[in-house]
This record gives sequence, C-alpha cells and structure tokens, in this order.
Amino acid sequence: MIPITLIIIGITILVSILAFNNDQWMRKLIMNPYLVANKNQFYRTVSSGFVHANWMHLGFNMFAFFFFGRVVESYFYQILGGKSTLVFVVFYLTAIVASDFITIFRHRNNPNYNSLGASGAVSAIVFTSILYAPLNNIYIYFIKMPGFIFGLIYVAYSYWQSKNEGSGINHDAHLFGAIYGIIFGIIVYPDSAGGFIEQILQYRIF
Repeated sequence: MIPITLIIIGITILVSILAFNNDQWMRKLIMNPYLVANKNQFYRTVSSGFVHANWMHLGFNMFAFFFFGRVVESYFYQILGGKSTLVFVVFYLTAIVASDFITIFRHRNNPNYNSLGASGAVSAIVFTSILYAPLNNIYIYFIKMPGFIFGLIYVAYSYWQSKNEGSGINHDAHLFGAIYGIIFGIIVYPDSAGGFIEQILQYRIF
C-alpha cells in the first residue's frame, strides 16, 4: 500500500506545477485573508497549502514532509490501526487551516496580502513527531540535536520572526502549525504528553 504521505506529496507537486505555469490558477488558490474573511472564499484555507512560490519552496516543504510524514503515519498506525490513514489525512488538511487562523485575523482587511505553501501543515507534522519521540535526532546543516531542542529553537525563532512584517515569510503559520501539531498529537494519544516529559527528564547532554 502506498503511504498516504507520498500521495499527498504527489498531489501537492502536481497542483504546484500547474500553478507555476498558470497565474490565474495561482491567484485562485492562494491564501488571501481579505477574500476569505470578506468574500467567504473559505476554500483558500485548504487550497493554499497545495501551491508554492517556486521549486525551492516546494522542494524544501516536500523534503521535510517526506521524512517526518512517514514517521507520524507509522505512529498513528501503531496507535489507531486501520483508522490511521483517515486520521492522518484529516490532521494534514486541518493543519493547513489551523496554521492560517492568526494570519486571516491579522490581515483580514488587507486585500494585498497573500501567502501560500504547506509550511504550516509540515510544521504540525514535524512537531507531532517531536512530541512522540523528543529524543530522536534531527540534523540541521549537519548539526545534530534532539528533536525537542530543535523544537524550542524553531518556536522561538518563528515567534521572533512573526514580529518582522518585512520578512516576506508567514512565520505565524509555522508557529501555529507547530502548536496545532502538538495539540492534535495529544488528542490522538493522550499519554504522549506524559511520555514526552518523561523522555525529556531522561535526557543528558553528555
């Protein structure tokens, strides 16, 4: 059976490529908080997660999703069995929406603001993985660190950058995607919260 992560990646690549070559298609799918809040174009809260600005943007998101998505799929299967695929799909789609809530609120009166990409949903996937296995190592530019330390750095960085309106990157989506991933992961497996703390307390630098 093909992992659902690969199916989502395939759909995202296809939709993104179509949007690369069709400006009208891109404008139709991109997140525009003004149109969502004032024109009831709610579909954009999901469709925006399947289009990307360029090949690098698409590649980075799908690269991260490829590795962490399969890990979370595996955890969900161990916890939920046959229901895991449906729950994973619901998780991913709702993560796209949830990660954009604050963006929609903050920019609801700005018709010129747009954002796009799967970063919020991927952030949710990454942080669910960290919740379940906080001591698993993550490599950033060949620097190895346990997942929970990466998570702390990531959240702090995203919060700081979210205050920088000129960055051109929707760091709010990264931050709130991460929060959503933790919440959803606990809902799926409530014992994970205690397990996370227990594992952290066992961590030793040396």
